[in-house]
Amino acid sequence: MFELLTEKFSGVVEKLKRAKRLDEKTVDEALKDIRRALIEADVNIDVVKQFLQDIKQKLVGQELIRGLNAGETVIKLIYDELLNILGEESPLNRSEKPPTVIMLVGLQGTGKTTTAGKLAKWLKSKGYAVGLVSTDVRRPAAGRQLCTLAETINIPCFIDEEEKDAVKLTEKVIQKAKEAGLSHIILDTAGRLHIDQELMDELVQIKQKVNPAEVLYVADAMQGQDAINTAEEFHKRIGLTGVILTKLDGDAKGGIALSVRKVLGVPIKFIGIGEKIEDFDQFHPDRIAQRILGLGDIQTLMEKMQSAIDEEKAQQMAKRVMNAEFTLDDLKEQLQMIRNLGPLENVLKMIPGIGSKIKDLKVDEKQFIKIEAIINSMTPEERTNPHIINGSRKRRIARGSGTTIMDVNKLLKQYKEMKKMMKKIKKSGKMKLPFNMPNLPF
Repeated sequence: MFELLTEKFSGVVEKLKRAKRLDEKTVDEALKDIRRALIEADVNIDVVKQFLQDIKQKLVGQELIRGLNAGETVIKLIYDELLNILGEESPLNRSEKPPTVIMLVGLQGTGKTTTAGKLAKWLKSKGYAVGLVSTDVRRPAAGRQLCTLAETINIPCFIDEEEKDAVKLTEKVIQKAKEAGLSHIILDTAGRLHIDQELMDELVQIKQKVNPAEVLYVADAMQGQDAINTAEEFHKRIGLTGVILTKLDGDAKGGIALSVRKVLGVPIKFIGIGEKIEDFDQFHPDRIAQRILGLGDIQTLMEKMQSAIDEEKAQQMAKRVMNAEFTLDDLKEQLQMIRNLGPLENVLKMIPGIGSKIKDLKVDEKQFIKIEAIINSMTPEERTNPHIINGSRKRRIARGSGTTIMDVNKLLKQYKEMKKMMKKIKKSGKMKLPFNMPNLPF
């Protein structure tokens, strides 16, 4: 996500960190690099001009911010301007009386139906009673797809394949959803390959019938400025309250995120960051600005850890680590916790000081699977006391896990080194954190 912007801005940040003073040459070079980065990332040209103008005005005669050097002062000003472009965090609007209706609009192929399921799961995780509704009368498969998604997250779905009038269908399914006592209803409307009058008229009528608290445009981030132009048309004709950006995990340049607020005047509410239904998050401008500048995103990382890692198990494991009682079963459990955080390269990018330096890093997660397979092929006694594993046991474990004796030896060697490290930590008493993960064997 935002790899191109992060790469370019990180280069600017590194140069500025070495700057001793805010002279005209330093500022002009930084602004040229920033302009190039923004244009390459497909940021709206008017937004680019305004961004650079605002930064230059603030830098003229700027005194160093207390506690910061010249380069850090410029970085702070760039960060503030990025926040200005991205806008403030914008939570979902709610109706005075339940249910709160959220209407999703957009063209075909932007991931609208999948996004409806992702948003429903996100709301459910916050404790809300959510239902999904499809009003697409032209593609019956869209309604069935939505209900399939609803089943995976165990929430109700309302469709009516007999009704061929979208507005009447909306009235029927909304009524059913209201009778179910839901707090939120997500309305997945029909899309088109391009904007046409029939689509817009239909959406306007649906909006008038249901009076939604939110009308969110689902934009494909990979379409860049084309998505912005289309969103402008929807906004003029229907009136949007916000935008959801999808496919930010792909080859999206990221410029659309820096253009939406200034061009449309509505906030980005959510972002889709992967294919899985849980790859979805609220849009946090400050965290995005930090990522763009290569400063990491420690808040999101901590939230991921809290949701993916069982605190009680982590504490129990920490105790065993402190007492140097770490077994191969513990190692397997630890690897499973890490895998629950998502692709490891994405997790590493959130760590300050690392994200900008691992552009092409690809972690082979098959190694995790291989390690688990080897451990699973051991007996309970072997996992607790690996020192009993002799040559014949290694051959049996390798056959059972579909690996080689060399793979088994490598894992046992790394485990032995981890145990040594833990004994040293226990002896020195320097392990102050409640839970400290040892070096991982990959």
